[in-house]
Amino acid sequence: MDILKNILVGFAVSFIGSIPLGYLNLIGYQIYSTTNFNQLNLYLCGVLIVEAVVIYTTLKLSSKLALNLKWKNYISFFSFLFLLGIAILTYNSSSSETNSLDKYNTYLSHSAFISGLLLSLINIAQVPFWMSWNLYLTNEKYIISIGIKGLIYVLGTIIGTYFGMVAIIFSIEAAKDKNYISPTFFSKYIWLIFFALAIFQLFQIIRSNQKSK
Repeated sequence: MDILKNILVGFAVSFIGSIPLGYLNLIGYQIYSTTNFNQLNLYLCGVLIVEAVVIYTTLKLSSKLALNLKWKNYISFFSFLFLLGIAILTYNSSSSETNSLDKYNTYLSHSAFISGLLLSLINIAQVPFWMSWNLYLTNEKYIISIGIKGLIYVLGTIIGTYFGMVAIIFSIEAAKDKNYISPTFFSKYIWLIFFALAIFQLFQIIRSNQKSK
């Protein structure tokens, strides 16, 4: 019963957590739309390997450490700068006559697994996310983090993340196929989505600091 509970809780938390439109999902969609499902799976494998290590590590540390607010701010601010940088990069690409965004996507498609690894490695915002959730789930007795049961929980989170990301990527593709989104929407306006994500991240930083005062 504990094993089933661990895997279901892990699946639910990571599935819901992976649904919001983030840069990993957007780049996953770019890979899928320009190549095929096999390349997308390679990309997701790279993402999930890093996430599994992060989840397992934070699970072991969550009962011993509380993430300092100052470090949370540093991580959040880095995420803001990172998203802003991607927005600038994709804006320059979409406005270029040579369409360098397509070249960027082609490069990703040829090294999808490595791209997943690297992009997940620099996604340091996942550290406070999983630290907080693992601490909460452990303290509230929703999961057991010891031994094989802890590994089962990590397995559940990885499965949840995979299906969550695939769901949002397929949803974007379906919206484009039904003409809810124009075929050129992402090549022209993806920078706006990243810019909006950066502004939202900045808003979260400001709100978090106001609550702590």
